[in-house]
Amino acid sequence: MVFRICLSSRSLRSLMWPYWMMLLLPLAGVAGNARSQLGRYSWYLVIFLFALMVGLRYEVGGDWGSYLRHFDFILYYDFSEVLGRGDPGYYGINWIVADNGGSILWVNLVCAFIAIGGLHYFCRNQPLPWLALYVAVPYLIIVVCMGYSRQAAALGFALIGLTALGKHQLKQFVFWVILGALFHKTAVLLIPIAALSSSKNKFWNFIWVGIMAAAAAYVLIVDDVDHLIGAYIEDDYAFASQGAQIRVFMNVVPAVLLLLFHKRLFYDKAERKLWVILALISLVCIPALSYSATAVDRMALYLLPIQLFVFSRLPFIAKNRANYNFIIFGVVAYYALVQFVWLNFGHHARFWLPYQSYLFS
Repeated sequence: MVFRICLSSRSLRSLMWPYWMMLLLPLAGVAGNARSQLGRYSWYLVIFLFALMVGLRYEVGGDWGSYLRHFDFILYYDFSEVLGRGDPGYYGINWIVADNGGSILWVNLVCAFIAIGGLHYFCRNQPLPWLALYVAVPYLIIVVCMGYSRQAAALGFALIGLTALGKHQLKQFVFWVILGALFHKTAVLLIPIAALSSSKNKFWNFIWVGIMAAAAAYVLIVDDVDHLIGAYIEDDYAFASQGAQIRVFMNVVPAVLLLLFHKRLFYDKAERKLWVILALISLVCIPALSYSATAVDRMALYLLPIQLFVFSRLPFIAKNRANYNFIIFGVVAYYALVQFVWLNFGHHARFWLPYQSYLFS
């Protein structure tokens, strides 16, 4: 049995509290001593709770019905046929769970722990991890992780890969991105970033990264080219992704800040090059919206880490403690406003309200 309440609009607003609780938990870490032993225990407890809230959701997210239909029909295929379909990682997990008598709950849990695990790894490598996690809540966790299971898992692996690339680990980056592409093929678009951000052995890196990108694209995308063109370029975007402009501009704000203050946000030149490239791609997404808004919208999901990266470092541009605290307050207020506006006025927010979960059974 699942806890469900579907009453008046006032009741729906009152059942926003799980989302606000998710925002308040990392805020407590921002305000407290996050580097203490207690802070570390609190961090893992919050991460585990977030993974459960994402994985145990019920009828939350605009694609819930689509994922459920995919799960219900998965056993009509042989396992070899499932692996031959697009996104073999995601559909392979569906098949294994269904074959063992499980439900969509277990698929969602696996994707949730991958996504939140990747987010954990990325945030812990930022100078203010609690602030990075706070920034992630309104959109990356609530909207993406609870709404798009495949992309969320792909993004989780991409977050690990971007952390590795920031540490000059190109091979590890390509490995994690390809692993993410097994859950959503569009993640292969990130692979060329490894070559672009390379500072040493540029020619050799362009060669082997190009070969890996081409091979991954051939295996994962070539059979679905016609479908991808129809879904991401030819279809009417007004119906498919009405919030693309908002999502793109949410990435543009930190991209502009990064370009303005890049000399004060980094200690490593190679890492700076990587994030400057991502900032420039974020800006290019603006004119690209007029050509293929759906495709740009999907790409914008993989650029979301720029928000976490920039806003968890922005306080360090301050020249004194008062300005440092003021910047943190500004970031906190900005993302609280983002969450308030989306939950109350977002066109698709109704698919997230009320929050329902197997936890309340």
